[in-house]
Amino acid sequence: MRIVFWAGFWTFLIDQATKYAVVHWMGLMTRQEIDILPPFMVFQMAWNRGVNFGLGAQADMRWWLVGVALVISGVVLFWLWRSGGTKWIQISAGLLVGGALGNVVDRILYGAVADFINMSCCGIRNPFAFNVADVAIFAGALGLAFLPNPATKKAG
Repeated sequence: MRIVFWAGFWTFLIDQATKYAVVHWMGLMTRQEIDILPPFMVFQMAWNRGVNFGLGAQADMRWWLVGVALVISGVVLFWLWRSGGTKWIQISAGLLVGGALGNVVDRILYGAVADFINMSCCGIRNPFAFNVADVAIFAGALGLAFLPNPATKKAG
């Protein structure tokens, strides 16, 4: 479980540090858009009150989403505590939990998640933004879903 803790800790710290640096130090909240490698990467301020791609943003889902993130994180940690898992499974769990907690902190402090990374390509403008926590949650979920975990295989 030490690997889970450290992967989660560093994921959370990197997520919060990048959000603070971009949103506050670089002034993205007032500037709204900063060209990094246009048109491929632009920092674009987006406050996400919903789930992925802003779904459900019209309703006040803040506390419900905080609860869901905490429950999912708890279930993943409990499952890993019971079943063990390889180093990569533990890193995946740490990524997922660290990213989820990073977005939970945003929802508590700001009422929404601070998304700012926008990537477009090939003449197609992507209207969506994301953050480091979103990438970590996605990578962690993929790892938990697809990496082999000998501890959960049934003898047969």
